[in-house]
Amino acid sequence: MDIQTPSFESVKTGDELKSVTVPITVPLIAGGAIATRDYFPGHHDLEAARQLGSAHIFMNILTTNGLVQNFVESWAGPQARLMDLKIRLGAPNYPGDSMKLTGSITEKNDATRSVQITLKGTNSMGAHVSGTVQVALP
Repeated sequence: MDIQTPSFESVKTGDELKSVTVPITVPLIAGGAIATRDYFPGHHDLEAARQLGSAHIFMNILTTNGLVQNFVESWAGPQARLMDLKIRLGAPNYPGDSMKLTGSITEKNDATRSVQITLKGTNSMGAHVSGTVQVALP
């Protein structure tokens, strides 16, 4: 399936992105940490995570950042240009849970032909990630 990039004129404030649910698994968490060279034990060693007071290993911010970027880019398509991404972490992502990513267009900027997407990723404990992404559209 080809993803089409929406034109700046075709979108409006309030438009919602199609939500995506990401299963949270040990390979996703540990693999994401290793891929981003984050060797902090809480991201791959269960006993080390428990010694830190955590219920399980937990996702690092760079893996979350990649999931957010993929969520937005899957909507925006290949001709869009990511201009800015700002996220804040909340509740941890643990294996066995899932994270539902939702977002909507909250601003349009005629001068830069860009939109701001405000997003949230929630799991069973609440908001794991929230933030905004600025995307330039053709």
